[in-house]
Amino acid sequence: MSKETLDFLADMGSEFKLLRPIFANRERYCRDVHGVELNYAASYWTPPLPPRMAFDLERWQIEDRLQLPALVSITDHDDIEGPLQLRSTSCAPHTPISVEWTVPYRNTSFHLGIHNLPSITATDWMCTFAEFTATPSTQRLNEILSELHALPSVLIVFNHPVWDLYKVGAERHLFCVNEFLRSNGQFIHALELNGLRSWQENRQALAIAQKWNQLVISGGDRHGVQPNANINLTHAVDFDEFVHEVRRERISHILFMEQYAEPWKHRILKSTLDVIRNYPDFPEGTRNWDDRVFHPDSKGIMRPVSQLWPGDGRAPIFVRYVLGAVRLLGVGPLSSSLRVAWNDRQELRMTLRNQDA
Repeated sequence: MSKETLDFLADMGSEFKLLRPIFANRERYCRDVHGVELNYAASYWTPPLPPRMAFDLERWQIEDRLQLPALVSITDHDDIEGPLQLRSTSCAPHTPISVEWTVPYRNTSFHLGIHNLPSITATDWMCTFAEFTATPSTQRLNEILSELHALPSVLIVFNHPVWDLYKVGAERHLFCVNEFLRSNGQFIHALELNGLRSWQENRQALAIAQKWNQLVISGGDRHGVQPNANINLTHAVDFDEFVHEVRRERISHILFMEQYAEPWKHRILKSTLDVIRNYPDFPEGTRNWDDRVFHPDSKGIMRPVSQLWPGDGRAPIFVRYVLGAVRLLGVGPLSSSLRVAWNDRQELRMTLRNQDA
């Protein structure tokens, strides 16, 4: 249910000289011919898997591949609709109500995984988060985290702490990370080792966790149709017990799955291809990529871009050519060649060996 911004397209148009005239031409065409001003900031895309399918994907990986019972906590950016939908079904009535909260901090933002919110107050907590986002302050952030920490069944995870997602610069970002942990570390229960980030970045996250005497925990930014590349192993029989294991017993055992050994760039490519593919067997509204991308119409109303295409309702030929070229990267010999070219498995083995030493 996450609404993933399309701001990166505007960044590409500004950053790469070759793309600037192409973007400018398309923007002018939309404005002059169709009366629609391209608005990257307001536009967004949603992942292809609806909540039930995302839940089953993660559950099956654990139950089928490892022959273990599964505890699954699914988070969306600033939205709890997914867990609420799952709790209303017979397949997952005990799903934790969890969210990835986008927290403005200084001139950047961090993502905090807030897991297992109390069902009776979860909606109130989302209002609290939204109010903070609208008027952030370091003092109020400290108060909110303190109040969450006071709830014994809630788990607070600092997600992908090294990732400079908002491009403030690596040095500035790490300064803010350390300042945040200095002020709020007593309310953070673990730092995430991310299944979709590189091992180099995860090693930096591990070093930060050691510096601040924090546990590390599994997690990921899986927006495609592949299961996450790491999980936690636990003796807990429900999520409350798991939270107790992490918060009180200070135990966390992470298992990296075999897909994590695939080249990082190749896994990012596969995730990207998952997003722009069509899935004829999926529920209505998620089958085609342009059903999952949203943009304001000429009146400012958000609509799937599939409803905005002119003429026969198909994507413009320019868009079809671009997506077709990208999809070719995941086909046959070209995909295999890229996988070999990007192979960093030896580096991963070396770093793991050094870490063990």
